[in-house]
Amino acid sequence: MRRFSLLAVAALLSAAALAGCSVINDLRGAISPTERPDVPAEAPPAAMPGTERFYAQQLTWAKCSGGLCAQLEVPIDYAEPDGATIELAVLMVPATSGSRLGALVVNPGGPGGSGVDYARAAAFGAVVTAPVHRKYDVVGFDPRGVGRSAPIECLDGAQLDAFMAQDPTPDTDAERAAAVATAAGFGEACAAKDNPLLLHVSTAEAAKDMDILRSRLGDAKLTYLGKSYGTYLGAVYAGLFPEHVGRLVLDGAIDPTLTSERLNLGQAVGFERATLAWAEACAAEQGCPFPGDATAVMSGLGDLLRELDSKPLTVTGDRSVPAVTEGWASYGVAAAMYDQGMWDQLSQALTQATRGDGSGLMDLADRYADRNPGGTYSTNLMQALWAVNCLDKPEPAGAEERVAQQQRLTAQAPLWGPFMAWGSLVCATWPQPDGTPPPDPAPITAAGSGPIVVIGTTRDPATPYEWAVGLADQLEKGTLITYDGDGHTAYTRSNQCVDDAVDNWFIDGVVPAADLRC
Repeated sequence: MRRFSLLAVAALLSAAALAGCSVINDLRGAISPTERPDVPAEAPPAAMPGTERFYAQQLTWAKCSGGLCAQLEVPIDYAEPDGATIELAVLMVPATSGSRLGALVVNPGGPGGSGVDYARAAAFGAVVTAPVHRKYDVVGFDPRGVGRSAPIECLDGAQLDAFMAQDPTPDTDAERAAAVATAAGFGEACAAKDNPLLLHVSTAEAAKDMDILRSRLGDAKLTYLGKSYGTYLGAVYAGLFPEHVGRLVLDGAIDPTLTSERLNLGQAVGFERATLAWAEACAAEQGCPFPGDATAVMSGLGDLLRELDSKPLTVTGDRSVPAVTEGWASYGVAAAMYDQGMWDQLSQALTQATRGDGSGLMDLADRYADRNPGGTYSTNLMQALWAVNCLDKPEPAGAEERVAQQQRLTAQAPLWGPFMAWGSLVCATWPQPDGTPPPDPAPITAAGSGPIVVIGTTRDPATPYEWAVGLADQLEKGTLITYDGDGHTAYTRSNQCVDDAVDNWFIDGVVPAADLRC
């Protein structure tokens, strides 16, 4: 879960770079709209009572930029399937050979990441390897409340800028009171929109949508690649529909048993570990912005961020933010932790910052937030993630509990502990259906399913390796691939061992060797 908006940046950044402009609004019309001929016209048995008409619908496909586009109708509230509905945006990039195995549904994470844009990147050789794409139609959908699927939008660009720029580590009573008020204000702004979907964007509901999509793609079982938060979506799906589990790969996994504090602690330690790896690399290079060994580099970075609490940095160029605050700078640093290929850019940005210019850090923060330099946001990622997260997991309220949690987290992660302790505060007062708090975390066993492949990266900042171990252990038929490396997620990130194991699973159904290490 992107508890403070950090879980899926690596996958989303690469997909966004390839996906470009809107897909659904760029229909080319080169062919007449058509139902995919290899999807059976008859409706399969509905997996949920009262949803027969959704399982009976026929998707109408039309050529669009990067593939074929369609709309999937689903109920807003599965407890009242005869009530209001919404349409989910779907994009398919057809298999590149005639001997297709079926559809491979993909999700890049978030929550709030666009599956449409992510799938579209498959047309450019990303997302899956060429051998897998030869055999599978790559299919992505924007989950309910995300992107082009009835997006949840509570704040305008300026209001979201102010939310992102706020002090992430309040250390006085006045700052803490302001943090509580700002967090509550986000939920209040959403509630004021009076959007019934706001109470129905949980991961469980998105998983139910995905089962309807599976059936309308013509597959008896789901083949799926989920990254980061997408692993949680996949695990929830497996728990709800174990009999429909096909070849699932969950990369950069989340442990469903995590409480809010354990999740915050895991990310604090994960980002601390990743930042230390960057610091070690920086210390070994000429021109590192903070002289000395890795410990000195970490200390210098911490001092810089704390200084920004009272003295924000100026920015140059066409910018809509008055200054780079501790909040914006922290997001910029965190963004670079998702991929070691961004470490040099981070070092350069921090060198600029030590000279009084925050432009480089703001560039990283903009990329992280799907934000344009002029102040608009390319997607609703930064709003949808709260709408989903806050329905999925209970969150303790009150500044006193947050201060105590900050102390516990800081003891294990001095740099990132304070940030993480306050990062989930929005969910403490989020509107809930009938005022009922979200369900407590619980293990997912997916009893009765086939094998499920889980991937963990040893120095993953956002989804620590220990979470992958936890998920694989609790699944009845979980099998773990360990990638000894840096960055967020592993498949298609230049590790042939991981790629080969996943490809063999997708294409030939060969389960990876037990406890495979790459």
